[in-house]
Amino acid sequence: KNKTDFVLWKFSVEPGKRQQEWQSPWGEGFPGWHIECSAMSMKYLGDSFDIHTGGIDHISVHHTNEIAQSEAATGKKFVNFWLHGNFLVFKGGKISKSKGGLYTIAELEEKGFSPLSFRYFTLTAHYRASLDFSLENLEAAQNALENLKQIILELKNDNEIEADSAITRQLEEKFLKAVNDDLNMPKALAILWEVARHKKLSGSQKRELILKFDEILGLRLKEIKVSPIPAEVSSLAEQREILRKEKKWQEADKIRQELEKKGWTIKDSNTGTEIMKIK
Repeated sequence: KNKTDFVLWKFSVEPGKRQQEWQSPWGEGFPGWHIECSAMSMKYLGDSFDIHTGGIDHISVHHTNEIAQSEAATGKKFVNFWLHGNFLVFKGGKISKSKGGLYTIAELEEKGFSPLSFRYFTLTAHYRASLDFSLENLEAAQNALENLKQIILELKNDNEIEADSAITRQLEEKFLKAVNDDLNMPKALAILWEVARHKKLSGSQKRELILKFDEILGLRLKEIKVSPIPAEVSSLAEQREILRKEKKWQEADKIRQELEKKGWTIKDSNTGTEIMKIK
């Protein structure tokens, strides 16, 4: 009605030139960007719903227009909470095709990164803060996630430490408090690591808490498994153990190096030798 209003329906300048155009009571054309989002939201979530997310660049125009048109159409409150994420940045600027630093998840997989490593990486910054992306930063996140998985694999179902329900309850409350503090996921992740390194919790207590926290973090920690050890690797480890008993240290070290080239490492302790996959 006013020339300063945003557009609900756009008319085709050259009919048939766009990929998608429709006939309407107002002429051939296509819906405006804002109306598309209201239509999709209402179809799948209803006239009113709890949480709407988006980038901080959507606040001043796009989401404002979504609210105006949706509430005008239904007469109801559109959304209860709006969560606006800050930008993923590369070399100080917003990531874009022209500036570089933009990868699809499939391209990151080709470079040896798992999608869950990228998820872990995003958990290291609050959604309202910008996140500095680089392959080096992503590699650090992947290493941290693999270290966490290794710690979980090494947890023992021991009874050496008497269960202390007060400690587990306190840690769980801290975790939930962080999550409910405007989704403070970096703090929640730090509390998960606190559990993993806690000296007053048994292995079974740690595992139970970590997997409970992961229902929110979504790192699929319940799915991790011990890698089967190939016969060749086991045989080399046995040879190395014989050489160690014979105090042939240099020859034993050569076998260790050979195992590392094959992607395996050996951890020696008073209780014996453990073979582990290098992540």
